Amino acid sequence: MLTPFLDDIESRIDAGKEEAHFNAWKDFTLGKYRGDVFSPARGYAVPSTLAWPKASMNEAVADDEKMILREFAACSSVLANGKDAPAIMNVRSNYGPGILASVFGCPIVHLEDHYDSSPQATHFGTRDEIKKVLAAGVPDLSKGFGPKVFAVGERYREIMKMYPKMAKYIHVYHPDLQGPIDTLELLWGSNVFYDMYDDPVFIKDLLSLITETYIIFLKKWHALFPPRTDGVSVHWGLMHRGPVMLRNDSAMNFSPEQYEEFIRPYDQRIFDEFGGGAIHFCGKGSHYIGAMSKMDKLYGINLSQPHLNDMQEIFRATVEKGIPLIGLSKKVVADETTNGRMFHGLVYAA
Repeated sequence: MLTPFLDDIESRIDAGKEEAHFNAWKDFTLGKYRGDVFSPARGYAVPSTLAWPKASMNEAVADDEKMILREFAACSSVLANGKDAPAIMNVRSNYGPGILASVFGCPIVHLEDHYDSSPQATHFGTRDEIKKVLAAGVPDLSKGFGPKVFAVGERYREIMKMYPKMAKYIHVYHPDLQGPIDTLELLWGSNVFYDMYDDPVFIKDLLSLITETYIIFLKKWHALFPPRTDGVSVHWGLMHRGPVMLRNDSAMNFSPEQYEEFIRPYDQRIFDEFGGGAIHFCGKGSHYIGAMSKMDKLYGINLSQPHLNDMQEIFRATVEKGIPLIGLSKKVVADETTNGRMFHGLVYAA
């Protein structure tokens, strides 16, 4: 099933142009870009001669081959429409934000097909259930989506052995393990907000367990796909320094003081273990971005909703401190440029 489509992608990759595109990204990521705002273009487009079948997310979650086909179909789309496309081609074991929660035994809900969306975790319903999670310690990674994540990773590794251009120019990036605070909210829901006041030791014990499990899980993934030796990583088609992309979507709900006590120490532990990386957040983060910017080995910030943030506060805590913003909208950049702001080669605009 997969062979003709993999052959198709391999035949369409222009190695010279992909190398130049990757090197442009690498110069930006390593601080060698000399412009003000980085906004690269791939420079070529090669449509497919095949009719790629569409696999829904539910089909992909149920069938490893359809998962792989769906991921590579996105790469085919980049090649077909990519003359002006900035993305670096990449694939992953794409089982949604509940991967780590599922390993802890968290119930998973599959949405109806027409949503074409990843499965979602639903938190445990009782304190006894979440206490059992804590008492059990680090879970067996063969539970939940764990086996599927690693099985698809193994398939990617086999595929890349057979297709040299894909192996070099399509990057297999780490699965969505969220971050400690996000996974905790998936496991315990809105109870987290009460327990931060009523039982903070319990919350910290859970965060420590989640952090330890995250590290063990990612190390197992790195046994399949070790971090690059040049210090850069690809995630969502973006490049950043360090091997980790943490998610802090839940952080918008917490005060700066809570961020410093309940979020940053556990994120820092992961960065320290793996040599750093970048952080993504949805929603408003300008109230805690100053505290986040003090992290060691923080090499990039990706935020998805600038209109919800005080962007001047964001800029003060990132580009003015030498921390890149990767994935800022061109409209925001244009508006800020009109107002006289300089980005010093530390913003990638999409």
